[in-house]
Amino acid sequence: MRVWDLSPGYLNRGSLLGEHRELHGLRSILLNYKKGYSKHPETVRWVNCLSGLDRRHDQLVAEMRIRGYVDRTPVEQHKEVQRPECFVTEPFEQISLLKSKYINKPSGRIPLPKSVQELWAQHKYSVMARDYNEYRSIGKRVAATKSSTSLSSLAKDLVLLIRQEPPYGQMINSIEHMWGYVSSYASLEERQASKQGALELYNTISTIAFRVEEQYLLHSTALSELHVYI
Repeated sequence: MRVWDLSPGYLNRGSLLGEHRELHGLRSILLNYKKGYSKHPETVRWVNCLSGLDRRHDQLVAEMRIRGYVDRTPVEQHKEVQRPECFVTEPFEQISLLKSKYINKPSGRIPLPKSVQELWAQHKYSVMARDYNEYRSIGKRVAATKSSTSLSSLAKDLVLLIRQEPPYGQMINSIEHMWGYVSSYASLEERQASKQGALELYNTISTIAFRVEEQYLLHSTALSELHVYI
């Protein structure tokens, strides 16, 4: 039983659908006070954090959606979200686990990062959507970092940052930056659709990114996770 802390974009099909299935099993244990797996470390850390588990569910569903899967098991929506304060496995170790798990197997939508620069590039728009000052600060920090530096510190910082709910205006700013990558490929109909609201713009970005294979966006955590907040 595992609930990953990394972006669902890193998970391949089996891991993505598997976590979705196991998350519902974990919810059942917590809601119905089942004894099976009740003392498992993954179960223990989510006690009193059902709202955070449900938010993770929504992030999984957002990733499933852009890969063409349909979720028929919605969970409760919460105004306030409580997350566990600990990890069963540290985020950078989770990256290593997935690398080992996916040897000679398909990987996720987002390639597992080999350097802090690659890790940062994958999370830029998610961080921009939450805190522009933090976005600039991390950018400067990464620019001054050697590519051989361990992912340990940055991986944890990014996981914790993305747990925060993005301020709406800041999120729209980030989405508009994403639009800049693909707007030149938009048809007249897509340009018109992009003006109908935030969700329409976001969905249009995703559609075009997949059509023209815009790798920078296809490898971005924001391409799925921001859908939860629109």
